[in-house]
Amino acid sequence: MSHENTARSASPRLVLAMLLLVYIFNFVDRQILAILAAPIQQELGLDDAQMGMLGGLAFAILYSTLGVPLAWLADRTSRSWVITVSLVVWSLFTGLCGAATGFWHIFLARLGVGVGEAGGVAPSYAVIGDHFPSERRAFALSVYSLGIPLGSAAGVLAGGYVAARVDWRAAFVAVGLAGLLIAPLFKLVVKDKPRPVTAAPTVRFREVATLLAGKRAFWLLSFGAASSSMLGYGLAFWLPSLLQRSFGLDLVETSWFIGAVLLIGGTVGVLGGGLLADSLGKADRAWYGRVPALAYVVAVPLFAGGIWTSSVPLAFLLFLLPQALAYVWLGPVTSAIQHLVEPPARATASALFLLINNLIGLGGGIYALGALSKALSPFYGTESLRFSMLFALGLYLLAALLMSLAGPALRREWVAER
Repeated sequence: MSHENTARSASPRLVLAMLLLVYIFNFVDRQILAILAAPIQQELGLDDAQMGMLGGLAFAILYSTLGVPLAWLADRTSRSWVITVSLVVWSLFTGLCGAATGFWHIFLARLGVGVGEAGGVAPSYAVIGDHFPSERRAFALSVYSLGIPLGSAAGVLAGGYVAARVDWRAAFVAVGLAGLLIAPLFKLVVKDKPRPVTAAPTVRFREVATLLAGKRAFWLLSFGAASSSMLGYGLAFWLPSLLQRSFGLDLVETSWFIGAVLLIGGTVGVLGGGLLADSLGKADRAWYGRVPALAYVVAVPLFAGGIWTSSVPLAFLLFLLPQALAYVWLGPVTSAIQHLVEPPARATASALFLLINNLIGLGGGIYALGALSKALSPFYGTESLRFSMLFALGLYLLAALLMSLAGPALRREWVAER
């Protein structure tokens, strides 16, 4: 066990703030590719299917699979060190994306970004679990999950601004350098909370995996999240391209549109989901699945209206509410996963959940929407991306079904803290 476990920990709020800052950079580096898709495709000669591979599969392959052993390592050693080193690695590879000269060059750089980010999220979930009690954990995880809309918004705003005034390569280099500057500050502030000396040796991957494999709630929540993530990541990646192709917005206008939708809608949805789950879940654990299910059902017709309209102001209003609903699941589901195992196994359990969610959701969603758009182009021309998104909305209905079915299982399989 790391000697720093004996060091005095920072306050839970400060720890959460630092974890949030790192998660913001996680999504800045992950999502910046979306706003830069058009200039990258133009310069490197890439089609939608290839761009979908860069946004999803190239990142998700190692991001998903390496997350499990890195989380296991974090459970047995130092969670804060694993997060710090991961931040350094993904920032370096983000900068290298700016030097790409062709598809395979940028594909390999995106693989590297995925390698680095693999060690960031699951250990962070566990650190939050160590610092916040059960009744406040869903909201704390929701605050941490603000990194998704905040980081995504910062990525499209900064990426669009730099790309419009310099070029897309400079945008990758700038955000990569910023991440490197944050790493030492994070390690200085966040220390591992003391754990019992017997805790680390008892965390055996096979035992945790076997335990979760027998829990119905784990599978339903994981595949429900994966279904919603296929659509969520797909829309997040391809919406900038849709706004430029079908709505006629330029790069900067697209950045402001996406940034505002993410900041307003995403922030409200993430925090609201955590608050609702913590409040309703006290009486019935099933609400940790029901809250996301209801959000998905309401989001589908609103997203359809936003995708279908040709009015930019109306599209903004129609995207705003479902964007909030799309993020409601984060606090309830990530908190519920934490409560399916004992505290020493939290990072490993979170990584197994993220393996399913990201390999299917992130790895498949962006590519699937891009490939479907390419397949539909002979029929719909430049509007093929619009129809690809409309057809994909069925994934939210599937996610709603799976999340609602997870509710009763959560009542039985919830691990109460002692």
